[in-house]
Amino acid sequence: MSQRYATGTDEEREAAVEAASLAVQRGELIVLPTDTVYGVGADAFDPAAVRGLLAAKGRGREMPPPVLVSAATTLDALAVRVPGYARALVEAFWPGPLTLVCHQQSSLQWDLGDTRGTVAVRMPDHDVAREILERTGPLAVSSANRTGMPAATDADQAEDMLGDDVAVVVDGGPAPGGEASTIVDVTGAQGRVLRRGALSLERLNEVLEPLGATLTDEG
Repeated sequence: MSQRYATGTDEEREAAVEAASLAVQRGELIVLPTDTVYGVGADAFDPAAVRGLLAAKGRGREMPPPVLVSAATTLDALAVRVPGYARALVEAFWPGPLTLVCHQQSSLQWDLGDTRGTVAVRMPDHDVAREILERTGPLAVSSANRTGMPAATDADQAEDMLGDDVAVVVDGGPAPGGEASTIVDVTGAQGRVLRRGALSLERLNEVLEPLGATLTDEG
């Protein structure tokens, strides 16, 4: 059964961040607020914890979770051959609702599932989420819901669906975004939108067009 922590005061927030960080270190799952929807997270470098995350969601290895980071500079620790247009998107939209699918560093000792040599990375625009990430390092985070159910936009919904599988629920109030991130594949010479989300193709291309680049939309 999960323990739930409020974040309304500085003291509550510190207790919530500490409890979440300790749970991650123990290989347990947590529910955390983000700027888009609530997420369920595990230590990205703990294969057993990641397997637990996939099992809690009812997912298989063919749907590996994205990785959340606390700083844009962490991208180069996780990914290689990041093209210039992807860096322009990072500069414009991180922190924010943009997930980039990159070539992963081959030296990383982790197992996120069947990633085919890629990693999906995002920096959330949410202070509590980033405080947790600063203490835990990169987290494998997927939307806090059972597969096939709507993504949780508050702690109650997340707890209803995943409370039996997580150790800590961090209640940050209603998710301010309520819409999932836009996912862009940046492994090729031209970026491809894999999932439409909070950022429109038009907004993304506004940044890229002055660079002579555009994204295609496969979302």
